[in-house]
Amino acid sequence: SCDTSQLCNCSSMGLDFIPLGVTAKITVLNLAHNRIKRIQSQDLQQAVNLRALLLQSNEISSIDEDSFQSLAKLELLDLSNNSLSHLSPVWFEHLFSLQHLHLQGNSYRDLGQSSPFSSLRNLSSLHLGNSQFSVIRQGNFEGIELVHKLWIDGSNLSQYEQGSLKSIKKIDHMIINIRSINVFSEIVRDLLHSVTWLEVRRIAFSNGAEMQVLKVMSSSFAKKISFRETLLTDATVPEIASILEDMPKLVELELVDCRLLGTGQWKMQIQAKQSQTLKVFTIEKLSIEEFYLFTDLEAVESLLSLFTRITVRNTKVFLVPCRISQHLRSLEYLDLSANLLGDLSLVHSACQGAWPSLQTLNLSQNSLSDLEMTGKSLSHLGNLIVLDISQNNFGEIPDACEWPDNLKYLNLSSTQIPKVTGCIPPTLEVLDVSANNLKEFGLQLPLLKELYLTGNQLKTLPGAAPIPNLVALSVRRNKLNSFSKEEFESFRRMELLDASGNNFICSCEFLSFIQHEAGIGQVLVGWPDKYVCDSPLAVRGARVGAVHLSLMECHRSLVVSLICVLVFLVILLLVAVGYKYHVVWYLRMTWAWLQAKRKPKRAPPKDVCYDAFVSYSENDSDWVENTMVRELEQACPPFRLCLHKRDFVPGKWIVDNIIDSIEKSRKTLFVLSEHFVQSEWCKYELDFSHFRLFDENNDAAILVLLEPIQSQAIPKRFCKLRKIMNTKTYLEWPAGEEQQQMFWFNLKIALRS
Repeated sequence: SCDTSQLCNCSSMGLDFIPLGVTAKITVLNLAHNRIKRIQSQDLQQAVNLRALLLQSNEISSIDEDSFQSLAKLELLDLSNNSLSHLSPVWFEHLFSLQHLHLQGNSYRDLGQSSPFSSLRNLSSLHLGNSQFSVIRQGNFEGIELVHKLWIDGSNLSQYEQGSLKSIKKIDHMIINIRSINVFSEIVRDLLHSVTWLEVRRIAFSNGAEMQVLKVMSSSFAKKISFRETLLTDATVPEIASILEDMPKLVELELVDCRLLGTGQWKMQIQAKQSQTLKVFTIEKLSIEEFYLFTDLEAVESLLSLFTRITVRNTKVFLVPCRISQHLRSLEYLDLSANLLGDLSLVHSACQGAWPSLQTLNLSQNSLSDLEMTGKSLSHLGNLIVLDISQNNFGEIPDACEWPDNLKYLNLSSTQIPKVTGCIPPTLEVLDVSANNLKEFGLQLPLLKELYLTGNQLKTLPGAAPIPNLVALSVRRNKLNSFSKEEFESFRRMELLDASGNNFICSCEFLSFIQHEAGIGQVLVGWPDKYVCDSPLAVRGARVGAVHLSLMECHRSLVVSLICVLVFLVILLLVAVGYKYHVVWYLRMTWAWLQAKRKPKRAPPKDVCYDAFVSYSENDSDWVENTMVRELEQACPPFRLCLHKRDFVPGKWIVDNIIDSIEKSRKTLFVLSEHFVQSEWCKYELDFSHFRLFDENNDAAILVLLEPIQSQAIPKRFCKLRKIMNTKTYLEWPAGEEQQQMFWFNLKIALRS
């Protein structure tokens, strides 16, 4: 399970313990998703060079105290999603190099009376907690002074001793899942000066009165606050906004996967204190059940003037009120992707005076359909440089459009444009029209430097004269099959040409031209081996000077001839092997087998003429014919038995005889012995009986064990016999005469049942 870099992947192998042979060579050991219950002292004793140990998603409930004693170089330890009921400081006291520790998803209720992490001086990230985790005590985090990420799953945390987290001097990113607002406020009190980014998950701010305990948060020095999966209401939004406005160093606010109950009818007017630090605001997947009733947000207008970056993605925004847009005077970046903006609503949202400082605008994945109206709506944005309107549905576009004067980047990919026209602004330096089914490109774009035409229907390269300053061209996944010398000559100044994913005709002349005459910095032509032609720059793949086509690659007819000869020889070899090993016979038998499976499961009662079909090995014929047949056929009333020696139809194929005999018998009686499991015909009889009888879930099969057979000794090809012996009761032939009478009595009862 180990590769050349000594990374050993033993995950999802059903292991019950750490395997033997963990040596000093191993650097990464992945034992995740197994059934390991205990880690013992000797399991990892030799793994002195181990850097990462992944044990998540097992059933670990016990760890010997010195299990990790030799892992002084360990940097990552993942024990998440196990069954640890407590944490011992002794486990970690020798892990001097440990940087990442994952302990979440276990069953411990607290971290003990002291700190389990006191010896982990290099710890960078710590993830702990679970659904039963309820207590954090003072001193639990002693020894940790600086940590990059601290993640506490405290969804049921009910007791927090003041000062528990105060020993940590600096936390770059703190994530906490919590429900209790009171406990959260106590935690915040300890983190006022240590946390840079505070991320709160799964908390509900539903009652305005509860918000009073969060007033302490206004003194926090955090620079970024994130709320994920958080419930907000019209009553609590003004309170939260007031607290955030008071935070002296807050730069960024983020709401992700949150839910807002209300329509923006906030009862308390937010008094803007004009925070001079809050610049970035992000909303993603905010659920507003009655979003169509949402107000114009007049109450927050005064808070918006200093924002420089706003993202409102996938939130069902269908309109930005004009007054809101006009108050965003400092806004430089606006992302409104994956919303419901249409052509008319964009006209209103981007009204005169709106977004005067905007440089980047993302309107991808909306409901825009008129490119001319879109360009005109945004034409007054004099500072706009980057515009992404991809994944809208524009269709046919006019010959002329109005655009912002300084627009340099335009993304029109996946917009259903059948043909590019003069509507495309001539000021562009970067243009992306990928995935539009374009058949040609002939625009005059004198300033264009990068052109992306991936996933279209081009059969020739675009002309170089109309785009003289082009330095990078992507024509991946089109219908190009070759380049002419003139096309390459026209693009001599270009640094990168990516033409992979096309159907190039591979020829020595084509490769030679690219190698010696093209003069392009990088050319990715994308033959089956994706040759990368490179002169003089080095890129991934092979250098063009090192690429040499073989004789077979240059001579297609020779390749075809050789393939035909090889195919003929392979067919000839298969015929010879099939003749020698009777493949035709096996195919006929398989066909009969399939026919047997498709036949009706029960023969008509009038066709049943035997009480039992007897399946036995020829080596056991003496006991069957002289003992069993005599006993059963001379009984009163006598039994009618079907034997292959006596009752098979002469001249009929033996497989058909087996199938017909089983169908015409009420029972199938198997005489099991060591000889039986060595007989190929007995295997077929067993298989046909399985298909015709056992699938009906009845008792049509009777097993007679002539001599003891261990199920482990049965060959693997007798898989059905193994299954039958494990699920059905069988009769054993006894050695004593007194017991033999009981054997015959039981057998006769089974045959009559």
